[in-house]
Amino acid sequence: MKALTYMEHGKFALIDKPKPVIKDPKDAIVRVTLSSICTSDLHIKHGSVPRAVPGVTVGHEMVGIVEEIGDDVKGVKPGDRVTVNVETFCGECFFCKHGFVNNCTDPNGGWALGCRIDGGQAEYVRVPYADQGLNKIPENVSDEQALFTGDILATGYWAARISEIGPEDTVLIIGAGPTGVCTLLCVMLKKPKRIIVCEKDEIRRRFVEEHYPDILVCGPQECEEYVREHSDHGGADRVIEAAGGKDTFKLSWKCARPNAIVTVVALYDEPQILPLPDMYGKNLTFKTGGVDGCDCEEILKLISDGLIDTTPLISHRFKLSEIEEAYRVFENRLDGVIKVAIEAD
Repeated sequence: MKALTYMEHGKFALIDKPKPVIKDPKDAIVRVTLSSICTSDLHIKHGSVPRAVPGVTVGHEMVGIVEEIGDDVKGVKPGDRVTVNVETFCGECFFCKHGFVNNCTDPNGGWALGCRIDGGQAEYVRVPYADQGLNKIPENVSDEQALFTGDILATGYWAARISEIGPEDTVLIIGAGPTGVCTLLCVMLKKPKRIIVCEKDEIRRRFVEEHYPDILVCGPQECEEYVREHSDHGGADRVIEAAGGKDTFKLSWKCARPNAIVTVVALYDEPQILPLPDMYGKNLTFKTGGVDGCDCEEILKLISDGLIDTTPLISHRFKLSEIEEAYRVFENRLDGVIKVAIEAD
């Protein structure tokens, strides 16, 4: 089968690999019908994910059809259309039982697919712990509608949930890339008083203004002043940092009012500084870390009910055989690219 593979620092290649097989009775083999490129894939390519293994098939956002299951798999059967969770988790350890599946203690727990074990930018993918890692797609939900459930939608849903958003809150979201927009959709479900999106890219600002006209939009240069003018207590009550830029962490806490919650879901290329003397007295609560993708079933229900629609994010579509060109477009942000979908040939 064809599989996009992390060859070495700075290089991916579409190569032939054997079709995956069942290795454990809890495995399932999924024929991938649609996958997508994530910024985290670029982090792997450029060496920002040290645990990524050269030779691994990349890709952790995908949907497909179950082709084969191990003897212990009970939740899905061959022929089911499914989303694939970005995280592999056993469901039995301390962290899994408390809903922190990103911290699963299994050797392949957490973000493994497309990082430490073969992922889904390929014709087929083996999914360990399939009963936890796969969710059946409702009949009225298309593959494109379901595509982001297991990763960026799960990230946005988790970020909105742990930010403890109330109806009187002003929520600032930093970043209007795919994760930022998915976060926006999930924050909108909480119905806060106002939402502000900060984004440096003009095309992405226009995207938010066009699709979500009730959302306030600004750029990073004027963000601090803009947030003060459009909030009730001198800053945002809740800040969600989804950009991961050079100065966006600093911007997040500077735009927060005293006693606010700052939730960081961005992945950075370098360490960030927490200048406690500068923020002394603000009494901020920081919540950080990778997505805990334990809400996928609920997210699929929200999609089925028409309450979440991420299909406007798909700006470009390529076949798997064209994936190297797709990466060129995505990495260089050409032609207004937001999210790229990779269809099976």
